[in-house]
Amino acid sequence: MKSRRQFSRAERALIARLNTPAKVQRWLNALPYNTEKGGETQHSFRPVVRLGTAHCMEAALFTAVVLEQHGYPPLVMSLESQDWLDHVIFIYQHHGRWGSVARSRDPGLHGRKPRFRSPRALARSYMDAYVDHTGRMKGFGVANLATAMGNYDWRFTDKSVWKVEQMLIDLPHKKLKSSTRRYRQLLKRYRAYRKANDDRKPIYYRDREKWEPIPGEFL
Repeated sequence: MKSRRQFSRAERALIARLNTPAKVQRWLNALPYNTEKGGETQHSFRPVVRLGTAHCMEAALFTAVVLEQHGYPPLVMSLESQDWLDHVIFIYQHHGRWGSVARSRDPGLHGRKPRFRSPRALARSYMDAYVDHTGRMKGFGVANLATAMGNYDWRFTDKSVWKVEQMLIDLPHKKLKSSTRRYRQLLKRYRAYRKANDDRKPIYYRDREKWEPIPGEFL
């Protein structure tokens, strides 16, 4: 964990304010999603603060830095998809249960409240919402950035942290099995909803009470 002295005064104030996973999730929800119009990026904590935008892995890295200062290990989970469009989230434990903080272009792939018995159960909570035109979850992997990245500067650098992305690609993933019949039903329902609702993305999924609040743009 980095010393507070390595943060600017404004960064320290932000970290002090965002002292719980739920507060970090609300802060990320208010940011515009980084659509990488100027080219692909993998920003660390500092550029996310400066630029005020983040995509899924940038949000996970930002969260890891902030909550590390409040005693949470910098754990990230990679959710592996059949279409290679993987999702990265920050995960944490609270009173023995697992939750997450996340940002996404899809409403069902944001944070989860700490109500899951294991990282596997937490990963499975994303399976239904992962089904879109091409996506289907195949597995998950968990990494502690503090140990997995060694001396690599994934917290503060202004350069894109491609090495973190590669680490997550190479990370062993545990398989998650799902019913092909159920997948086809979900895909059919998803396509029908988008067609009938001016291409809006659905939020009809079960167990919504276990989700953290999602950005207002989806409501």
